[in-house]
Amino acid sequence: MARPRWQAQVPRPRSTLALAWDRFVALWATVNLLWVAFDLTYIPLRNFWLQRNLYPLQSLPLRVPVPFLPDLTPLVDPIKGIEPHRETQAYLDQFERLDHSLQTGASPKGSSPADSFSAEQRRLLAKQVKLTQQMIDSNPFLAANASGTLEKIKNLLRQRADETSAKQASAELLDPAWLSSHPWATERVFWREQLLPLVATNYWRSIDENGRPTDHFWFYDLVLFQSVFALDILLRCLRIRRRLPGLSWRDALLRRWIDLPLLLPFWRWLRLVPVVERLQSSGLINIEPLRAVISRGVVAMLAVELFEVLSLQLVDGIQQLVRSRRWPERLRALRSHQSVISPDEQELVELVRIWAPLLLNQVAPRLEPEIQGVLGHALQQSLQNTIVPGPLRRIQLLMQMEQGLSRQLANGMVESLLDVSRGTGERLQRRDDLQLELLQRFIDRFWEELASALENGEALLRSQALLCSLLEQLKRTYLGQINRASIEALIEELEEITLPSSLAGHDGTIQGAGGVETDPGDTGRQGQKPKRGGR
Repeated sequence: MARPRWQAQVPRPRSTLALAWDRFVALWATVNLLWVAFDLTYIPLRNFWLQRNLYPLQSLPLRVPVPFLPDLTPLVDPIKGIEPHRETQAYLDQFERLDHSLQTGASPKGSSPADSFSAEQRRLLAKQVKLTQQMIDSNPFLAANASGTLEKIKNLLRQRADETSAKQASAELLDPAWLSSHPWATERVFWREQLLPLVATNYWRSIDENGRPTDHFWFYDLVLFQSVFALDILLRCLRIRRRLPGLSWRDALLRRWIDLPLLLPFWRWLRLVPVVERLQSSGLINIEPLRAVISRGVVAMLAVELFEVLSLQLVDGIQQLVRSRRWPERLRALRSHQSVISPDEQELVELVRIWAPLLLNQVAPRLEPEIQGVLGHALQQSLQNTIVPGPLRRIQLLMQMEQGLSRQLANGMVESLLDVSRGTGERLQRRDDLQLELLQRFIDRFWEELASALENGEALLRSQALLCSLLEQLKRTYLGQINRASIEALIEELEEITLPSSLAGHDGTIQGAGGVETDPGDTGRQGQKPKRGGR
């Protein structure tokens, strides 16, 4: 394997202007992806953007304010066709008037605390009770698919007044007698911080001519983003056609198929793919390590099944070939008058005629001393206890005679073999048509007799049964040993073999992560000593 892809240099455009444009489009596409994610999640998360509060535990009244986020709802609501609901907005306006009257209005003195409220204040309290009961009956939150918000409001009213009915609880909380014993300064905190924020989350969304909720996101997406993407795709196609002049516009556009999600008005979440590709190609990010990890996981997960399927197909194919009844016909087809010699076979014969004389006439004679030494040593070792007995081996003269005999025998054998090889090489160089014809007759007769023997006897059937049984055992034993652990061990072994050796570039430089080249002499700082050159 070559060096890992994430350690290779990222290809850069030749022009600095082209590189700057590619990076701008990549960043602009990233902004568009964030804009798309915001648009897709705005309706479900509108309450968060409106109140800018986090509720980590829904079962507990724990609220974490996020004040640094701006209120985007006045800007985004018109784009999504969202307007304040008439009923809930009237409820909020009425409460503002009531709150203002209770805080600033003059209250006449009476004989009892309940008489301290003026007629205007009593009228506003009664109207607020009526609006609360109407809101409970009509459920204006149903249009926004937020019926759970109304249930939260009803639960808050019941808990505050300790009543079982939300309507009775609202009438009691806004009764002058209740407000006489509970100061309005504390009651308004309950209404403004707990109940009214829930009422304010309700909205009404208009419907367009097609019967769908109004959404003008496509207009801003088209004007601000898709126009830039279309221009960039056109420029990329021009680059491709400039590099490949014979390429048509259709083929050039098809080569940029990955940019198609950027222009689609639907399935906008697919834009993640071209955005990542542009960030990678422009050199802003490097996802090759992540891709390698994901690929390894996919390979480890699918390799077992893939190996099993391929192995089964291979073994089953061999079994079908073995069970075939056409073996005699195939053997007869090997005869010279029924076979067609392909150009590849002719080239193979010519190669044999070139290399066989070269090896037998030129290479083998030059190896005569080495062959004699090896063969002489082998003969001496085999004749140690045969010619000279053990007690007489101490006599130097007899040992010299034994070595001389072994050397002479080796020389004679080597000379005979070399003579045979020279003669064979010379005969191969010469084209002997009669010899080839006789050899061909012998081979044809051999195939004919073998085919006849297989047709008349039981050898073919028994051989087929034995071979198929052997292949069946191979399937059960070998395929049973393949598991995911063994595949992962093979992948780890492959990484141990390839990764250390792939750090060195082809030109002698050390290729670091991110495509940065360093001098080989600096490798001592990485734990390796630089090689010392000779004089």
